[in-house]
Amino acid sequence: MSVLSHDTPRKPLPAWGWSAAVLAAAVLWWAIYRQLPALSEALVARLPVERHSHLGEALAFFFYDVPKVMMLLALIVFAMGVVRSFFSPEKTRAALAGKREGLANVTAAGLGVLTPFCSCSAVPLFIGFVSAGIPLGVTFSFLIAAPMVNEVALILLIGLVGWKVALIYLGFGLAIAIVAGWVIGRLHLEGWLQDWVHDIHAGATGPVEDEALTLPDRYRRGLDSVREIFGKVWLWIILGIGIGALIHGYVPEDLMARVMGSGAWWSVPAAVLMGVPMYTNAAGVIPIVEALLGKGAALGTVLAFMMSVIALSLPEMIILKQVLKLRLIAVFVGIVASGILAVGFLFNALF
Repeated sequence: MSVLSHDTPRKPLPAWGWSAAVLAAAVLWWAIYRQLPALSEALVARLPVERHSHLGEALAFFFYDVPKVMMLLALIVFAMGVVRSFFSPEKTRAALAGKREGLANVTAAGLGVLTPFCSCSAVPLFIGFVSAGIPLGVTFSFLIAAPMVNEVALILLIGLVGWKVALIYLGFGLAIAIVAGWVIGRLHLEGWLQDWVHDIHAGATGPVEDEALTLPDRYRRGLDSVREIFGKVWLWIILGIGIGALIHGYVPEDLMARVMGSGAWWSVPAAVLMGVPMYTNAAGVIPIVEALLGKGAALGTVLAFMMSVIALSLPEMIILKQVLKLRLIAVFVGIVASGILAVGFLFNALF
């Protein structure tokens, strides 16, 4: 009689098994997601607080938005992790290298939407782009679009303000990335890179390898993306939702109308200035956006705040300081901030 060894390796799950598991997970995700409003209300009802008090409103907002944002983030990051398996950083560099400026800025901004690298990836990506011979302005188009116009922001904005406003945001965000990158390219500021960056020779990254990934490999990439990104942003998401809950429950509507209302001409620049010191991503800032809009803040002012938090955060500037001199960072901030201000004023005029 043969005895099966405990060391016998398990057979890998076939592609159809992976697909069936992903489909089952999607069905379970949808079933839970639909129950979130009722679950949040039931949880608040079990607490010794008045439902329609300031604390009750804040808790209801928090208990609903935390699982909602986490579930949306997991779904979107998994899907984009699979998509990104077709767009490695090496392939991204290869797609941008050698293109004429203008067209390359458009291509770079478009790839920034499809490949939403986080701010911690800014430095190695920047070095990789420079070493591949990609123009400085084209690189900035990518780096502006990647955090500011990403799939998380767009999907959550659709649920918050509708697809028309989300599409307009997409258009304006891409325009900022394209125009800002083109302007920086026209200024020829390559001399304002850190000195050690100039020592990198074009093509130093070597040839692009075309990985032959199977469907299970791509699913694993999606799961790896969920684990990696959740590990970096979950705390910031909860903090962002907590701020949004406090605004939702405690900030008086008349105060928000005075600070970020459409009638105050200075509200848009003030919102941009308030957003720069903050550090969160699109998923973390959306609950704050939702709370501000619910308190009567103007749409353009709130979107300007959101863009400045995502695209001009202080931690990202600290990271970029490793490869950019302060003068170039100042130019970058000035150009992007000007575009954000224009978007804020335009949205306030249109809506």
